[in-house]
Amino acid sequence: MNLLAWVEVPLVVVVQLRAEKVVCERIYWDQASVLVQIGLLDPSHLPVAGAETARKVLNPELPSNDLIRLAAAKPGDSRSTVQSV
Repeated sequence: MNLLAWVEVPLVVVVQLRAEKVVCERIYWDQASVLVQIGLLDPSHLPVAGAETARKVLNPELPSNDLIRLAAAKPGDSRSTVQSV
């Protein structure tokens, strides 16, 4: 069993400053994306992407609405009328 895995995660860090000192730092990251990449979450029924989210940050040319297309493609889904842009 290989316990090492390469995981790609985009992060957003929000830092609050007061008088040139850091008073608050918030780090946001997509936990579901990590769980998909390490095989602990099945993305087939959830609006979750894996490493694609991190790759989109590095390459703005990649499509950003794949989750919308996937949701719209599922038969019987009430969101099937969603059109991608």
